[in-house]
Amino acid sequence: SAASPARRAASGTAGASTTTAPAAGRIRPGATYDGVATSYDVGNGDGACSFGPTDDVMTAAMNTADYETAKACGAYISVHAGGKSITVRITNECPAPCTVGQLDLSRQAFAKLAPLSAGRISITWSLLSPATSDTISIRYKTGSTQYWCGIQAIGHRNPLARLEVRTSGGWLALTRTEYNYFLSEQGTGCGSEIRLTDIYGEQLTVPALAVRPDVVQQTGLQFTRH
Repeated sequence: SAASPARRAASGTAGASTTTAPAAGRIRPGATYDGVATSYDVGNGDGACSFGPTDDVMTAAMNTADYETAKACGAYISVHAGGKSITVRITNECPAPCTVGQLDLSRQAFAKLAPLSAGRISITWSLLSPATSDTISIRYKTGSTQYWCGIQAIGHRNPLARLEVRTSGGWLALTRTEYNYFLSEQGTGCGSEIRLTDIYGEQLTVPALAVRPDVVQQTGLQFTRH
């Protein structure tokens, strides 16, 4: 029934390193999740994750619980239904009535699993750490200056657990917003080095970048595949 929470069964090998990710949130490596899939028109491809318009239609919106204040943003998810499987990237949030475990797929993605007329189908899904030629980029939010800034990471292979900036006192973890920017309200660390940590605990240090609002700046860095 709709009132029943989705069953969450770990399917990895017991003790495997992928099941003990210290920085993982609700969506953990090596676990398989039960849920339902619905579909929606993604329009220009932008969504709550604030990645911006995209031509990539293999995307999905994550239910609010598993979206977890944007922790799911950019995650690659393998979705299975009726013997078929697809890979989608999380770019949006699906608020209530989306339930725990639910994915709202782009119409194009849903159609690869079932006819759109099905409306709602049972699925299982799990986190994926895919092969990719992309590297991570950094974008400062509109209005960012040395006195206030929002920082976003784009194109990360694995979900991002933490974003920190270098300060005179060491590394400062910034607070993540539901729209997937990390804010420095007093401007601390704006324009300094940035340290990114994925859910597996790997850390990448990005050299200081100029505070250039709305400009996507390449880093040449990428997290390890798992």
